[in-house]
Amino acid sequence: MKKIVVFTGSGISAESGLRTFRDAGGLWENYAVSEVATPEAWEKDSELVQRFYNERRKQVLEAQPNAAHKAIALLEDRFKVTVITQNIDDLHERAGSSHIIHLHGEITKSRSTRHPELIYPIAGWELKMDETCEKGFPLRPYIVWFGEAVPAMDSAIQQVLTTDIFLIIGTSLEVYPAAGLVDYAPPSFPTATTTSSFTQATLKISLPPKLSRSFQFVPLSVLQVINPFGPAHAI
Repeated sequence: MKKIVVFTGSGISAESGLRTFRDAGGLWENYAVSEVATPEAWEKDSELVQRFYNERRKQVLEAQPNAAHKAIALLEDRFKVTVITQNIDDLHERAGSSHIIHLHGEITKSRSTRHPELIYPIAGWELKMDETCEKGFPLRPYIVWFGEAVPAMDSAIQQVLTTDIFLIIGTSLEVYPAAGLVDYAPPSFPTATTTSSFTQATLKISLPPKLSRSFQFVPLSVLQVINPFGPAHAI
């Protein structure tokens, strides 16, 4: 059974109504990154940061997986699939994907401020300021903020190094170190990438190691729920 790694970004969740990080009108528009997405922001105003992620969590819980999430999950009927996502939502899980690496954390979970290995599921949308870990330290959102290491990066690299097929969906490949995963793709197999928004009905097919090579354009229908990839791109 061939192995597929699917690398996803915010564009795939935008189709479920979750606004993206960089798009005009995105959810970060009214906040500077330094106010809500850095360790310094938490030290300066933890209540603001907590409130910000509580609102984001509420939106995630109200959102539903879209056809792209479901199509990726159905690939498991024919392939060994690993999803590597930059997204902090749980839409891949709810769509049915079983092996997911979250590079930037999970908004439905909390972690200890002192012991990052202590991670807990959040019941509902609200993480309260007085909640603590089992060792008595405050809990914060389980999010990898700017300036922090990406603990899952090594696992993600190993998956890319050993895959047969690499799909890149819904990301502009501008956020590092995550974007650097493309450099680990083996040089002898097809790589597919979509534009950052699934509203553009185009799938780009290219050959590694560099995505700057010429692209062949095929209909996005190759990622439909029924018969993923189909005759348009036989795998």
